[in-house]
Amino acid sequence: MKTRKNILPSFITVIIFSFVLYAVMIFLQPRLPHLTFMITSHDSWIEKAATEPLYRFLWFLGDMSEVVFHKSILGSLGLIVGSLIGYRLSKTRSKWQGFPIGDGMFPWIFISSLIGLMLSVYLFGANLSGGWMPTFVPFVSVPATVVLIYGGGWKNSIIGGVLGSLFTFPISAFILESFLIPLDLPPLIGNVLGMAFGAIIVLELLNASPWMEKKDIEEEKQDDIFEETDSREDYSSNKWFFRRLLADFTVANFFGNEIAGAGLFIGSMLSWALNPTLISYGTLNFPAVILSQLLAVSIGIFIYYDQWKESGFYPTFVPGVSVAPAVALFFNGSMESILVGAILGAVAAPPLANFIINKLPVHWHPLIGNTLSMGVCTTVITLILKYVSILG
Repeated sequence: MKTRKNILPSFITVIIFSFVLYAVMIFLQPRLPHLTFMITSHDSWIEKAATEPLYRFLWFLGDMSEVVFHKSILGSLGLIVGSLIGYRLSKTRSKWQGFPIGDGMFPWIFISSLIGLMLSVYLFGANLSGGWMPTFVPFVSVPATVVLIYGGGWKNSIIGGVLGSLFTFPISAFILESFLIPLDLPPLIGNVLGMAFGAIIVLELLNASPWMEKKDIEEEKQDDIFEETDSREDYSSNKWFFRRLLADFTVANFFGNEIAGAGLFIGSMLSWALNPTLISYGTLNFPAVILSQLLAVSIGIFIYYDQWKESGFYPTFVPGVSVAPAVALFFNGSMESILVGAILGAVAAPPLANFIINKLPVHWHPLIGNTLSMGVCTTVITLILKYVSILG
């Protein structure tokens, strides 16, 4: 606790802010307008995206923010604008650049992820005729890992995008339909297992491919543009805590930048304010999602603060994009599910992810450890809450 005293004010501030924001959102939600531009409801969005090109494109945009359970066009646009601003500031070495976006590989990560998402949406989008499907999974998984392991450039970006779309969606969809729906478990489990197993298959294939060569990634990280943060980060600063909290909202996108996180947050909040039925799958549980995420990430950063200082990174983002919002949505935004999912997720998911990552083969990416932790912790915590509710 002594080492955390410097960030205690920011931690307490975030916890108080989270509950106040949740209360305000719950109060305002019934009084908000329901402005619609083409999309009248989330269900109509799915239905039209299955057959109509324009709505398929809108679904494609929404998929960019689905990893954080927002599924919002404005949230996705905010993420893109924020990430581009962060990238531009980093190129000019501005003091406002924040954490290095995309670990110095942002352009190729973004291009490869877009290729994977585009192929997933347009190859498998017709499956939306049967209801929601995880078309977003390549955008936050295999394509970026290929770039981070093998380097940038069009060849690697295209290979990562194509293989990512061909493997992750089918695996995720199969797990969803064959196991999660019959067993009544959160779809998130299928999403992250599809990412993990898809990444394992693709990275094994590429590792055995004679035409794929690992490059010196450190040389590709544009050292003339990006600076390492470990030597200049003031981990005892309350400002660092707030920045880290925002940045963790975009680590799953492989951006890890607070400006991108702010763009995502602002865009999603604006989307909710304009029509609360067109965000977070039309469940009206966006306030619960936001509360669960802010609690999970802030608690995780506070608990594992020493690990952050020692290594410069720790997977505290994991519960914020998986366990906490998945459990909150699964139990219809109940306060019990919000608190249990956030607290247990924050305590268990980061160290489990870190443990798995340390056991992975050298040619596998940490994504695999992160996503496996997401799947395991979400399953266990969901079953605990279901068991308790049965007893109750």
